[in-house]
Amino acid sequence: YGNLVDLYQKNTGEKPYEQPMKIYPAGHYTKGGLWVDYNLMTTIHGLFAIGEANFSDHGANRLGASSLLQGCTDGYFILPYTISDYLADKISIKPLSLDDPEFQKTEKEVMDRIERLMNIKGKTTPLTFHKELGKIMWNYAGMVRNEQGLKQGLKEVSELEEQFYKDLKITGSKHDINQTLERALRVADSFEIARLILHDALNRKESCGAHFREEYQTEDGEPLRNDEEFMYVAAWEYTGEDKEPILHKEELKYEFVKPTQRSYK
Repeated sequence: YGNLVDLYQKNTGEKPYEQPMKIYPAGHYTKGGLWVDYNLMTTIHGLFAIGEANFSDHGANRLGASSLLQGCTDGYFILPYTISDYLADKISIKPLSLDDPEFQKTEKEVMDRIERLMNIKGKTTPLTFHKELGKIMWNYAGMVRNEQGLKQGLKEVSELEEQFYKDLKITGSKHDINQTLERALRVADSFEIARLILHDALNRKESCGAHFREEYQTEDGEPLRNDEEFMYVAAWEYTGEDKEPILHKEELKYEFVKPTQRSYK
């Protein structure tokens, strides 16, 4: 970022050329997303995911601006060809009727979900729950992780989710544009992704990329890889509410540049 120094000076009032910059480590996105095939289509036929929304090809420790590159690459070089190819033989297909049983079923599921949240009538806002969930993930799935903390994180996420469905407060109506309802729906989804991140981190018994487990480090405190057991992409399959996800392993093969031990010294 070419204007980083100027932005820093403007926001802090300090000149980074004269005194050290203050930095703060933070988790960068989720470093993963929806599984997609070679054509960028998800497991839902006809639903494509690009850029930050899919599981990407940058790996677990990519830099922040790489997400922009991923979006540009997917959106400019790949999707215009794959999605047009997908649509080519579907031009003559008539739009699905709103009376179709599948549409009716899906619409009911969505409306039931909204109705469930609107009827809670609690005292705690979605924003409060969102912040509490963030604290849990920061404490147990942040820069440094360990087995005990990850298990505690799973416990606290479940407890917070239970409280969410008992004490959620949504103002306004479900029939209007309602940002509080929208946030509540996003927080409900965030419980699922938080639990999945914790599951995956607990399953991966090594330190690799941005995933650092205290139990797996060298004598010098550097990340200790375990390529024999964990050289794969972890694709977790959703199996339903209150059910454990299923792990699918996709082998990683490096033909030209071999993975090596990372050292921060």
